[in-house]
Amino acid sequence: MSRRLSVHKTSWPMTAPFRITGHVFEVIDMIEVEISEDGHMGRGEGCGAYYLNDFADNMLDQVEALRRDIEGGLSREDLQEAMGACGARNAIDCALWDLETRKTGKSIWELTGITPKNIQTVFTIGIEETPAKMAEKAARASQYSNLKIKLDGVQPVERIAAIRKARPDASLIIDANQGFTLSQLQEVAEQLAALGVAMIEQPLPRGGDEGLAGMKFPVPVCADESCLHRGELPVAIKRYDMINIKLDKTGGLTEGLALAREALDAGKRLMVGNMVGTSLSMAPSFVVGQLCDFVDLDGPLNLKSDHLGGMSYENGVVSQPAPGFWGGMS
Repeated sequence: MSRRLSVHKTSWPMTAPFRITGHVFEVIDMIEVEISEDGHMGRGEGCGAYYLNDFADNMLDQVEALRRDIEGGLSREDLQEAMGACGARNAIDCALWDLETRKTGKSIWELTGITPKNIQTVFTIGIEETPAKMAEKAARASQYSNLKIKLDGVQPVERIAAIRKARPDASLIIDANQGFTLSQLQEVAEQLAALGVAMIEQPLPRGGDEGLAGMKFPVPVCADESCLHRGELPVAIKRYDMINIKLDKTGGLTEGLALAREALDAGKRLMVGNMVGTSLSMAPSFVVGQLCDFVDLDGPLNLKSDHLGGMSYENGVVSQPAPGFWGGMS
């Protein structure tokens, strides 16, 4: 076996500044890992989680620190022990999955035992200065039947009411990105339910959500920042109805699938999400999406460009990339 590792940073400008609670994104910096072996090459992408200070330069250093092991034949199973859950591990793990499909001639579907289907992604509406501006953006996204609305603690009901008026046809989920307080959540939950909100994602801060334990709301509440990987699932199960799986949090598809199956076994519903990312991030997340009730894989739609042959998007329906792009999908 002769294995070689290549890793580099990439920068992808966004179509427009994207605002969530406490952050505005204009360019997304990522890393791309390529692992070559016996004439085959697998690729993976890592975006990291900004709220964990998991940025591209750090990810590059983490991959380089493991270069000798990777080139020495490190397996996906060994990787889980060699590096904690992070964007760098995600990139390596997904590259190893891709490499395995190319070496064995088996697709990711054959390797995982999952039957693929096209899935419907949300389209994300970022926070704007006024409810009216958010309603305008929702109206312009008329081709998308599922919308994910970013909120903070300012006028959440007014913003959703304006969007609902503009898009009475749309399925709405909201993502507070840790921007609510418990008392505010208790105050607005009934009103949001009356507006047809189907799910509330991460309303309270990570580490400050213990008040959710044992509480019931008229809208399902989903953990994002509060459940990074299986190690945090036992606590999240007591506080949340759903788990949002992002491969940059779990540190790759291997852990992402394991988390999905444990959460399902615990009776929890699932969502798959993304940290923006190109189609190289969305392809492995598309695998997890087959197990989920809610799908948020619109990352490439927020970028000015994407990889050629990447994921196919048509009116919110996501289908597999062109053959040969990643994971033996077709």
